[in-house]
Amino acid sequence: MNILDQIIADKKQEVALKKALIPVSQLENSVLFNSRTNSLSKLILNSSSGIIAEHKRKSPSKSTINSSFTVEEVVKGYQNAGVCGISVLTDMKYFGGSLDDLLLARASVSIPLLRKEFIIDEYQILEAKAHGADVILLIAAVLSRQEIKDLSEFAQSLGLEVLLEVHNEEELHKSIMPSLNLIGVNNRNLKTFEVNLSYSKELANLIPNEFVKVSESGISDIASVKELQAYGYKGFLIGENFMKTDNAGLAASEFIKQL
Repeated sequence: MNILDQIIADKKQEVALKKALIPVSQLENSVLFNSRTNSLSKLILNSSSGIIAEHKRKSPSKSTINSSFTVEEVVKGYQNAGVCGISVLTDMKYFGGSLDDLLLARASVSIPLLRKEFIIDEYQILEAKAHGADVILLIAAVLSRQEIKDLSEFAQSLGLEVLLEVHNEEELHKSIMPSLNLIGVNNRNLKTFEVNLSYSKELANLIPNEFVKVSESGISDIASVKELQAYGYKGFLIGENFMKTDNAGLAASEFIKQL
């Protein structure tokens, strides 16, 4: 089993447990459930940088990246830096995140929040809404076309935007549908964790222009962003590059100023 298969197998068990513990009605009655969401896609289109910064403590490829900051320090720093949105990892086992991180982020900032999670069930979309997310991530590699359609339409019915992540041409063709807002190309192969920006370049022209194009992973310098902008990318998801420093917000601020 590759790491992605393993994560999904664990996620199925986790979701089943949570469903047994916390009924849907409890999520729907949460304070944040009916709050208005912010559009990440609009902010990116009106931004000169398009940076989506990430709160990420660890990852399967890097073990611990940084666990010395509080969520509040990181997200406030990012908002002050002028990022378009913040991606918050909510997977505990592999990334050291939780839904509490999303809740704390929502209490700390007003900009769009993306729940970064391996979503396989509508229940997780309800969780995202109940914990203050504006956007959810769907990963084409682990979902069928029908699942992408059902989950994305459900998310949009709750007022959430959808970032669909692809890694190759096959995943992209299977996924294109009106119920998506942003299409992200992950430069990291989720099966081997190798990173190569050529994935974004190769798929750029195949993504229809009605979707906001986002490049994810492995972006660590201004030159990479400039290069990808030339291919029509408007959004850039950057996590490790900021989180591995002593001050993620400051790192993001300097990056955006240089850009």
